[in-house]
Amino acid sequence: MIITKNNELLKKTNIAGFILKPNSTDIKNIYLDIKKIFEDFNIEVLLEENGAKQINIENGIEFKELCKRSDFLVTLGGDGTLISVARRSFEYQKAVMGINLGTLGFLTDIMPNELNTFLKNFKDDSYRIDNRMMITVTVDDKEIVAFNDVVISRQTVAGMINVDAKVNGRLFNKYNGDGVVISTPTGSTAYNLSCNGPVLYPLTEAFIVTPISAHSLTQRPLVLPVDFEITFENTNKETANIVIDGQDIYQLKYNDIITIKVAQSKAKLIHRIERNYFDVLNQKLNWGAK
Repeated sequence: MIITKNNELLKKTNIAGFILKPNSTDIKNIYLDIKKIFEDFNIEVLLEENGAKQINIENGIEFKELCKRSDFLVTLGGDGTLISVARRSFEYQKAVMGINLGTLGFLTDIMPNELNTFLKNFKDDSYRIDNRMMITVTVDDKEIVAFNDVVISRQTVAGMINVDAKVNGRLFNKYNGDGVVISTPTGSTAYNLSCNGPVLYPLTEAFIVTPISAHSLTQRPLVLPVDFEITFENTNKETANIVIDGQDIYQLKYNDIITIKVAQSKAKLIHRIERNYFDVLNQKLNWGAK
């Protein structure tokens, strides 16, 4: 048996809860083929109800019930599907396995043609679980979890945002420009990267605060410890948008404040034991190319 570095393994691997990439009506045959492979390894497959409706299969299971009944979750799609599931299943602390239907993803590294080999290793406890930091965002007294990032951005092309940023109640910056990205280390290769923010190793624990097209040359990305509480107050009379993981949008009105803290629990991602993050960077970002 190969033991993972952090020695964390699933207690049971008998039932897999599947979630399909939304709006992919051509995914049915792929799902059925993959379902059979799982069943060949004596893993029962349950399908979330939206995916079941999508491919016209009966007996789909409501998402919360799926989380309760499954030993682990499986996403069939890309990184966006996995991020959505990691957020939705956060309170149940289920490990998520991502099967990628496109090119190699930053998060979904198991390809369908590798599945037989992977599941053989998986049943022999030769895999690893990565624990990824998540963010808790408080908006209008509502707590929301973010996997990659929280983006505060202007609503109109002509406008700009003005937000006061505080750490543990003390002002540390005033952001004036197109917006600001607050990212997890996992999200450092998402929108943060396109804004010239730093890339952090995904198992690091830190906040990354990166301005978007700042109206000052002195504004630079900042890396902060996770034990800080960060607040952002909209000091502009124009309403700003809050975008969470590119999936949910909220409004930040004049004098509204959002609070950002590290989440008390982490997302658990199932990976091949031999997966190397720097190989992924090389392939996705063409690092090390001659």
